[in-house]
Amino acid sequence: MTDPVLIEELKTLVEPGKVLTDAESLAAYGKDWTKHFAPAPSAIVFPKTVEQVQAIVRWANTHKVALVPSGGRTGLSAAAVAANGEVVVSFDNMNQILDFNATDRTVVCQPGVVTAQLQQFAEDKGLYYPVDFASAGSSQIGGNIGTNAGGIKVIRYGMTRNWVAGMKVVTGKGDLLELNKDLIKNATGYDLRQLFIGAEGTLGFVVEATMRLERQPTNLTAMVLGTPDFDSIMPVLHAFQDKLDLTAFEFFSDKCLDKILGRGDVPAPFETRAPFYALLEFEATTEERADQALATFEHCVNEGWVIDGVMSQSEQQLQNLWKLREYISETISHWTPYKNDISVTVSKVPAFLADIDAIVSQNYPDFEVLWYGHIGDGNLHLNILKPEALSKDEFFEKCASVNKWVFETVEKYNGSISAEHGVGMTKRDYLEYSRSAAEIEYMKAVKAAFDPNGIMNPGKIFAV
Repeated sequence: MTDPVLIEELKTLVEPGKVLTDAESLAAYGKDWTKHFAPAPSAIVFPKTVEQVQAIVRWANTHKVALVPSGGRTGLSAAAVAANGEVVVSFDNMNQILDFNATDRTVVCQPGVVTAQLQQFAEDKGLYYPVDFASAGSSQIGGNIGTNAGGIKVIRYGMTRNWVAGMKVVTGKGDLLELNKDLIKNATGYDLRQLFIGAEGTLGFVVEATMRLERQPTNLTAMVLGTPDFDSIMPVLHAFQDKLDLTAFEFFSDKCLDKILGRGDVPAPFETRAPFYALLEFEATTEERADQALATFEHCVNEGWVIDGVMSQSEQQLQNLWKLREYISETISHWTPYKNDISVTVSKVPAFLADIDAIVSQNYPDFEVLWYGHIGDGNLHLNILKPEALSKDEFFEKCASVNKWVFETVEKYNGSISAEHGVGMTKRDYLEYSRSAAEIEYMKAVKAAFDPNGIMNPGKIFAV
């Protein structure tokens, strides 16, 4: 734990009342959505300015105090967990939209701006911020950048890194860098901006970000299609991609649907039940486009790839169809799921899922296993639900024992052990399955250049 004298010194660097050490605050701000590690920070500090962030980092360097960044705390890799007496740097008070440029379609945000706040701002300006996921109402832009957040629109719009025009960062040395200066074209050596995207705060803290916006989509329309087996989903994807520019293509199993319907606040999409479901979205800009979607649906039915389906006819129905997918993570949190967020190239998905499913079925015969994910970009979410009779520690231990086989399969398919949740602490011991030993050494060398004293979120991505 940090010396009380140092905490008193820390308090002089920010406004009064902006350093908390009470037990409730430590527990709340020391964790994220994972439940693998108990939070144990020594203090929470709330800077309001870039200068205050620099002062905190320089203080930490002087006294060799570890810092952990904290945003919306919706992460799923324990990247924002302070489990070893670190000082948590919360960006809740750096939450303003600072500037907007209509010509460049850019908006300047502080790191604590909530994703939904940016989405709403863009909508008010007649524009669109397309990075979207279930935690958009609480996740923050700084955290999104730190994990290179993806979500449900990646098939059309890409990951967070596609939308970062520029940023200001405070490095592990306390230096302030302005990266890329919002340029579209900039061929002047290394793009350090891209190093900080996905770095999970291990190189420094994002203190300002210029985000690009897009035109608003027109008449978004969703379809939910029931398929007789998983192998039918990929032909459905190809059929619709041949005819439409999809903005999303998701899938979930019948077990996931059971959990959602059990909530009682979302209606079933149609009466027929199916083992798997695909949810796709497109812009129905013309009547002809909607007709093309229906014709493709009929083609899929005739081929035996689809059992039944529905297409949204209103904004409310669109939202209800999306709830079938977006509510899954929140709904199953009751069962303390063990999560794997894995990916391969889209063409390898069917064989990859079959191999992983065989491993899981063999080793977890008594566990309930739920599959869902962003299958249009090759990202699968494997969720194993904890039985009531098992303690959390016993359950996680049983699941972790099979990780070696799961990740060996990921490696065999040249995939990723973490498609969009980051590495944090939950995946750091498995990094070698997605990165070579040489890559990891170069990554460590990059960290040492920006953070020579190792104070920036230590123990995340790779062990200290």
